[in-house]
Amino acid sequence: MCAANPAASLRWDDRPGPSAFASATPLRWAEMLGAGVRQPRPARLHEPLAVGTGKLAAGLRTLGIGTASELLEHLPTDRRELQPLCALRVGERVTVAVEVRSLRAHAGHGRRVHSRLEATVVDHTGSLRAVFFNQPWLARRYVPGTRLLLEGKLDAKGTLGVWSHALDPAPATAGGGAIDPSSAAELAITRDHAQNAAIAHYPASYGVTSTQIAALMRELRPALADVLEPLPAAVRVGAGLADRAAALAAVHFPDGEQQLAAGRRRLAFDELLLGQLLLLRRRAQRLARSWAPPLGQRASLSADWLKHGLPFALTADQHTATLALDADLARPQPMQRLLIGEVGSGKTVVALYAMLRAVERGHQATLMAPTETLAEQHAATLTALLAATPAPVALLTSSTPAASRRKLLSQLRDGSLPILVGTHALIEPEVRFGSLAVAVIDEQHRFGVSQRVALDAKREQGTPHVLHLSATPIPRTLALAVYGDLDVSTLRSLPAGRQPVLTRAVAPGAGRRNAYERVRSAVAAGRQAYVVCPLASDSNDSGQLRAAASELARLASAELAGLRLVLLHGQMPVRDKQAAMAAFVAGEADVMVCTTVVEVGIDVPNATVMVVENAERFGISQLHQLRGRVGRGEHASECVLISTTHPSRAPRLRALVDHADGFKLAEIDLELRGSGELAGTRQSGPDSLRVARLPDDSALLQCARGHAEAIMAADPELCAPEHVLLGDVLKATFGARTRTRLAA
Repeated sequence: MCAANPAASLRWDDRPGPSAFASATPLRWAEMLGAGVRQPRPARLHEPLAVGTGKLAAGLRTLGIGTASELLEHLPTDRRELQPLCALRVGERVTVAVEVRSLRAHAGHGRRVHSRLEATVVDHTGSLRAVFFNQPWLARRYVPGTRLLLEGKLDAKGTLGVWSHALDPAPATAGGGAIDPSSAAELAITRDHAQNAAIAHYPASYGVTSTQIAALMRELRPALADVLEPLPAAVRVGAGLADRAAALAAVHFPDGEQQLAAGRRRLAFDELLLGQLLLLRRRAQRLARSWAPPLGQRASLSADWLKHGLPFALTADQHTATLALDADLARPQPMQRLLIGEVGSGKTVVALYAMLRAVERGHQATLMAPTETLAEQHAATLTALLAATPAPVALLTSSTPAASRRKLLSQLRDGSLPILVGTHALIEPEVRFGSLAVAVIDEQHRFGVSQRVALDAKREQGTPHVLHLSATPIPRTLALAVYGDLDVSTLRSLPAGRQPVLTRAVAPGAGRRNAYERVRSAVAAGRQAYVVCPLASDSNDSGQLRAAASELARLASAELAGLRLVLLHGQMPVRDKQAAMAAFVAGEADVMVCTTVVEVGIDVPNATVMVVENAERFGISQLHQLRGRVGRGEHASECVLISTTHPSRAPRLRALVDHADGFKLAEIDLELRGSGELAGTRQSGPDSLRVARLPDDSALLQCARGHAEAIMAADPELCAPEHVLLGDVLKATFGARTRTRLAA
């Protein structure tokens, strides 16, 4: 299924060597955990932690930690070196493992003098003085012989000012005996400290520090013997993975980079496998429980439209996508396909083809867009593409007049209106279709799960076929992680006639003056331009950010004086937005000063120049989408990115200048940002990744996907003995999203 990674895997074998886990047999490993040989007792992991009811308990509750299992799953973000006392440097923040030799309290006097507790502490390299402020009770708790983990900073006098501290429950020496206070040279604070030169660093909260969590984790270490292995042996061996308990031990108690990498790899695989199982299970449940009208072989309407209705030929990618749609629509199970298209790649044409497949079979189709501006553009585009086809298109938004709305809803109910384009207004209760067969959701990531479900419910019997559109190119890795329950089609090639867009990144000053000279030159040649600002209007905290409203006023009296300017942003009244867009489309305005409301769906072939102010405030994907508003006609076009950050220090802007391929840019963006919050990309997707890192773990994701598909094919209910524990973990991780059983 996937190649093992022996260099980064933990394996049980009998090879001699000092590495704690790489050479340990299961017996030896159990001894290392201090647990001896015994049967796991997983129920103990779910018992409440004995931490009292004070600040520590409250802090742990804030972090979602109440049991041993939850503490073991609270993974470190990084690790910090345990410094020997002899190597501490002034001003450096350090973590040390020490034993208390003696303590002396100093009472404070006056309002500005703090009480302090001075302790002489030692490790195997020497001793120093540590100071605790305003904690006199520690004198009773940290008696001589107490082992501590301290975090603090060394001052110029050689004193360690302690910020955070916790008891160290680890054995005192490699042999488990007490430290001999008479011989600092013989000190070996713990077996862990002798072998591990680092300590894990954890996400913390008010009331509990990383050091305290690390100390609790060390105390809990024997409980690792109670961790069950949820993966079937065949999966673990096939993927070359450590067992779960060893992986947790490796990340909490790191003993070298190789072991840490192996532990992280196993935990990342579990995370990715569970996500893929959830997506595949959701897909299987939908297919088993849902019915959609099979549309069969295409009839004359869609075929005639492809042959005679389009003023251009389909690209190879568009043709491939229509074939995939044909196969999906022929089945009685509802299509769930995602169409990812490069800017200007012709997603709307493919979507309209799917809609005509419904219309030619006597059904209806709809397209839902996130904004009125985009819905209006879609309605106009579909109407133009269907000029010679008997399939009328109507538009429904919150601004539709009452009389027109009543007529439209009546035609929709009796089936005489075949295609409806709209916004969220489409999912209002009074909107009822006669026979909805195909639903297209544009910019689908901007709709919530409940909104997409409400659109599905517009078909009284069964559910419609659904085509999701995304104008944001998504790398295959991320698409698999986030949209693993959808079939994916990709449009990479651009239609004939699309012009390349020259992109430049410039600084304010001369760069800005030159940019607006290019705008004037374009207008003088009969072309149009966009000026994009990050804000709609000025605010108290806008700082140096440009706002569209004030920028229009400034440009009208400065760089673009004498030109016809029009304003467009999302805070404007609907009627004003419609008037502004109509004027620009009709060529009655030379320059549109706007916000990112024009990011998608705006098609004005005569616009050839775009100026983006404060370009450093936008992401790669958003800038690429904005750039796609120009170069849509036969004329050479350019995009000027004005940034206060020098291009050499702005890798995102450099990427836009160097690359025109949206998918390449998406890969660069993923590398720069990491996978981040996947749930933010798709609200119904798996939770954000805690351990796995994309794109670094792309091969591991592919491996997890392959195993998930094999498991679902063999045992979709996860009820076979080898899958029961995996099913329990899936349910515990994703809760209600896994409760529905598959239909027989």
